[in-house]
Amino acid sequence: MQDTKQPSPYFEFSPEQWTEFSHKKERINLTNEELQKCLAYNDNLSLEQVEKVYMPLSRLLYLYYRSRHERSTVIEQFLGKSIESAPFIISISGSVSVGKTTTARLLHHLLSSWPSQPKVSLITTDGYLYPNAILEEKGILNKKGFPISYDVHRLMQFLIDVKNGVRDLKVPVYSHLSYDVIPNEFTVVDRPDILIIEGVNVLQNGADYPEIRNSTFISDFIDFSIYVDASEDNLITWYIDRFLKLRESTFNKKESFFHRFAAIPEAEAISLAKLTWQSINHVNLVENILPCRNRANLIIRKGDRHAIEKIYLRK
Repeated sequence: MQDTKQPSPYFEFSPEQWTEFSHKKERINLTNEELQKCLAYNDNLSLEQVEKVYMPLSRLLYLYYRSRHERSTVIEQFLGKSIESAPFIISISGSVSVGKTTTARLLHHLLSSWPSQPKVSLITTDGYLYPNAILEEKGILNKKGFPISYDVHRLMQFLIDVKNGVRDLKVPVYSHLSYDVIPNEFTVVDRPDILIIEGVNVLQNGADYPEIRNSTFISDFIDFSIYVDASEDNLITWYIDRFLKLRESTFNKKESFFHRFAAIPEAEAISLAKLTWQSINHVNLVENILPCRNRANLIIRKGDRHAIEKIYLRK
């Protein structure tokens, strides 16, 4: 992945090397039932991988969080007064179908389980997509997930409010069933210690949104960023597999946006999934998502069947 002729900005670890950074006395127990609740649709992850990769990662993130908290104490000493400690914000980015949601849910569970039991909240940027009606009006429904499809100003205001300790913030909810933002439905984020924000766009900055003249951007609010990486061949395979499984389940519901595809033959469904990937997801990956990869503090590289092959930690 890295050019061997140039010094890499990352330390590189195999899962076997990475697991050595997990301290047994700090071990967090996770049952298989709890793991299954963390898995997104069609994702694949074993307890062994959790122990080798995600438990050491949760320890690293917890240490970063503690360090951030200690920095607030230093500022208090300097100012001579108490201040509210801002939430530690973790972003998780990567392509469609790479497994961002599973990573986010798992880290939410693990970080919440540390002895000090920090208050951890999890949101996705899907809720900040423009509603389908607006996307259709703008003629960009086929660009959903691209930078232009997000209400960036609204997302930015949420991040500003989070950092300033505003209470009971409402986060819009996105439905993968209706393929749209649900009107007047929200989740509430109330001054968490740690906020995990998951989405394809969380590593992007002002250079990715030239039409928005703003001195700050999403990535400016992130304390630690993670990019989940995989070859495009694997991404396509996982996308098609997920599409076929959804065709047999969720698509059968009449309220599903994709209900019309539930009864089509499997060969036609595969062709449709491939076409969707090439015309939309591939373009978004190459133009908007992959170029942000090396902005991340940590990269998780996956191989076949979502098996983690390498971990890259920024020096």
